[in-house]
Amino acid sequence: MDMNKLFYAMVFISLISCTYEKESKINTSAERWSEEKVWEWYNNYDWLIGTNFNPSTAINQLEFWQEETFDIETIDRELGWSASLGMNIHRVYLHNLLWEQDSTGFLVRLKAYLTIADKYNIKTMFVLLDDVWHPVPASGKQPVPIPHVHNSGWVQAPGAEILGDSTRHDELKGYIKGVIDHFANDERVICWDLYNEPDNVADQKGRAVLEVSNKQIYSLALLKKVFRWAREINPSQPLTTGIWRGEVKFWGVPDSLPALDRYMLEHSDVISFHAYDRDTEVVKQKISVLKKYGRPLMCTEYLARSRQNLFTNMLPILKEQKIAAINWGLVSGKTNTIYPWSSWRENFTSEPEMWHHDIFRQDGTPFSKDEVAFIKQMTDNK
Repeated sequence: MDMNKLFYAMVFISLISCTYEKESKINTSAERWSEEKVWEWYNNYDWLIGTNFNPSTAINQLEFWQEETFDIETIDRELGWSASLGMNIHRVYLHNLLWEQDSTGFLVRLKAYLTIADKYNIKTMFVLLDDVWHPVPASGKQPVPIPHVHNSGWVQAPGAEILGDSTRHDELKGYIKGVIDHFANDERVICWDLYNEPDNVADQKGRAVLEVSNKQIYSLALLKKVFRWAREINPSQPLTTGIWRGEVKFWGVPDSLPALDRYMLEHSDVISFHAYDRDTEVVKQKISVLKKYGRPLMCTEYLARSRQNLFTNMLPILKEQKIAAINWGLVSGKTNTIYPWSSWRENFTSEPEMWHHDIFRQDGTPFSKDEVAFIKQMTDNK
């Protein structure tokens, strides 16, 4: 029996028995967590540091998780490299089409992933929906990467067809509630990120015409339902959706924010945010403003070397204030995220001298030995 089949057999037995899950001692109501409760949760952990993880052999969430392309060996190898840096959390994207395609098999593969991550003492934050990149996802064989183009194959979840038709939003209820319910008391899952960058739009050539008109209206309507469905499950882990856009000075003034952004901040248990800013003073302002909400902070996306957003200037800020630090990308691969966002407009013909995201090459050698040494220094994993 090969490694994949053996692993699936072991995890399937675990899935059926459900012996891993433990009853929560924290969450006792189906409402937004109080400040006291969320701080009790957060203080159970040391400083959280990790990556947004997608295996190098997958171009997107679908290729990551579909049975034909679920690559246990690569996942195991690359999570080992993450652990070697002292990382202890991964943010990991899922997709509703995976549930529609094969909900049982999907759960088996999620448990397989969690088993590997747990072996390396890495907690997981699952991301359930995403408004970024291609608005027309499709199950099955995924496209090959466009050479030298950042995230050419990443797909939105649920995509424009469902998002732009509010009468179809309830089609996602089984997926949202099914996944959360299955792992609601699984200590390997640390948090639920319900919806990545709602109301972000695909403005790349050929994609803008496929986007939803008045997207903010539909994204907010869906987000409200997703929060309600998640609260009905009442998981032992907190819920969040990260603020990512707009002028920082308005982040601390809810009435000045778009309704969607205000809803995210006022309904998340833990406040999460993205910080790809060129100026670290802006990052410090974000932190200062968001602290006013009285909740733990998690920076769930950062690292844009081409904007001088670096490990060396971001990690000291985040560690000093015990803010979770989750950069984008671990191993360079089919997502091509070593290339900057501008690669959709500029013509790249070879690897950029300065990688935009990611840390390792596929053979395990780092983009920068000095950078890896710095991360290990920050995690006390020398």
